[in-house]
Amino acid sequence: MDLSVRTTDYAVGDHRWLGSSHGTDMGQTITLDASTFTADDHNANGFIPSGTCLGLITASGLYGPYDVDAADGTETGVGHLLTDIPAADLTADLGASLFTHGVVVEAFLPDFTVTDGEIDAPFKVDVAGRIQYR
Repeated sequence: MDLSVRTTDYAVGDHRWLGSSHGTDMGQTITLDASTFTADDHNANGFIPSGTCLGLITASGLYGPYDVDAADGTETGVGHLLTDIPAADLTADLGASLFTHGVVVEAFLPDFTVTDGEIDAPFKVDVAGRIQYR
């Protein structure tokens, strides 16, 4: 019988970026390419934060942080990560949910030390008609 003590840390996600509940029940199931999320920049406290701007990597069909300067498909914004994703170990791809339709409060989106995964004007153009920003 194993009587050792185990602890687990949980982080409470910051969903203030969601401007309404509209669209939260229709998240698209996706797979994140773990190798595109750096531990220092996108993996705060062992979680990739909800609201991260995502793009689709054309060659693999996996998703990574949006990067307007990329040439792999992630330069086109497709939506936001709907929920925080546990990512203490970024060696395996991660299942996630993609927010593609609804209202977003831009001021509460995650802010990274790099611009990858952050919102900009071209991202808003890419998702225009599906996501509304306040």
